[in-house]
Amino acid sequence: MKVKSCNNSSIDVLKTPLSLQNIKHLYRRVGFGIHQENAENIVGENVNDVVENIINNALKEDSLDRPIWYDWDITNYPKDNKERNDIVIEQYEKFKFDYIDFLRKTDLLGRLSFFWTSHFVTDRTSHFCNSYQYEYVECINRNALGNFKNFTKEIGLTNAMLFYLDGALSRKDKPNENYARELYELFTLGEGVGYTEKDIIETSRALTGYFIEGKNHVKCSSITFRERNFDNTEKEIFGRKGNWDYFDVIEILFEEKKELIAQHICRKLYTFFVYPDIEIGNAKEIIKELSKTFISNNFEIAPVLKQLFKSQHFYDETTVGVIIKSPYDLFLNITNELDIPFDERAFSIIQQGTRGTGQIIFSPPDVAGWERDRAWINSDFVINRWLFLESYIKDAFFKNEESFRDLALKIVGDIGKTTNNPDKIAKLIIDSVLSRGLHTDQDYEEAFAVFRSDISETYYEGGATPSWTLAGWFKAPVQVFLLLKHLIREPEFQLK
Repeated sequence: MKVKSCNNSSIDVLKTPLSLQNIKHLYRRVGFGIHQENAENIVGENVNDVVENIINNALKEDSLDRPIWYDWDITNYPKDNKERNDIVIEQYEKFKFDYIDFLRKTDLLGRLSFFWTSHFVTDRTSHFCNSYQYEYVECINRNALGNFKNFTKEIGLTNAMLFYLDGALSRKDKPNENYARELYELFTLGEGVGYTEKDIIETSRALTGYFIEGKNHVKCSSITFRERNFDNTEKEIFGRKGNWDYFDVIEILFEEKKELIAQHICRKLYTFFVYPDIEIGNAKEIIKELSKTFISNNFEIAPVLKQLFKSQHFYDETTVGVIIKSPYDLFLNITNELDIPFDERAFSIIQQGTRGTGQIIFSPPDVAGWERDRAWINSDFVINRWLFLESYIKDAFFKNEESFRDLALKIVGDIGKTTNNPDKIAKLIIDSVLSRGLHTDQDYEEAFAVFRSDISETYYEGGATPSWTLAGWFKAPVQVFLLLKHLIREPEFQLK
């Protein structure tokens, strides 16, 4: 699959009113899609009002409800291993259900939560502790649109992060370099940028002192600071000498390396929200402008995203349909835009489908997070994407056939009640579901043939007794289902 963007549009604010394509593009990037009716209600509005509303909603949005087990350790569970494990699994499955529901419903906050879990990476399989996982996600959601410096400071002291990157048992006589290395290499500066091996060694000494409390390091116990385990001597970090601790490291980092931090984070935001290749078009110039905004606003995330989402660059036609959807993009986008109810059955299929296409929630392949884009497309994953998505929409169809007619009528409007031409209806559905439509006329003809199904030409426009309409024909829901089933196998459906 070859996708390419040669975007040279500027960072200046988009002047023209938002079109339906603009709105769908925006919500497919800042969230997981938007329902047709909601999109149509925004058509013609100016970009400033729409983006401000998205940002403000994200800032006010509630995070996940705090579960009763948010601070449990192993002593809160039954002593019997099987009974305990059953409860842990039940809690975690409910938490994943709530989190995925949160992602699909909260637009920008959900999208940013998804983004930051692939930036400040932990892996639930490293600790299997539900309370650790909740604390980590709550920290992500609370800081997702806030101050990046505070975010970096807080996330590094979550139990999940301290456990995952071996900070929990890093002592003055045996400092562990893992967190120091990832703090610079992945979280703030970029690989090999702005730091030396000496900086890592000295920083690891400053990060000592954290310890798992509880007898014999009881599973899920809090990780706290112990003065006696801390290296209480002078360190030299980025040329500055002192008896630095964790909090000093964050202050020094953001004072000494602010330009590099801004560039690294704005580059990641750009490649996530706009296009994964910054060597094409004027991407580097856009990133420089975003970096200036980041620094001038003391590392507040919201102003950077406002500037990006309001820009001419973001809405340039070359940015539409050029990012390959992640597995969660595939399922949550189709859930939102086709108005598929999110219930236990849908959750089960999504879990199977995303796992079978290379993405397990809260378990990235390594500390670098998801590779994204072309990593999702190989021969095994593509086939699984087709099969699991087909299973997903088939399940929705069997639950409520008429919802497929209703969906199509919302897309096409009044023409669905009057025209006898199925190709007109199919074209409107195709162009609504796909970011940029199908690639060739032949592709459209093949899709039209699928939509016409096995219904006699007699009933269509030009036939002897044209009586077919989307609104009135009894088999129309089947036609919509067959068209969607066809589209999910098209290359264009894999893009957003």
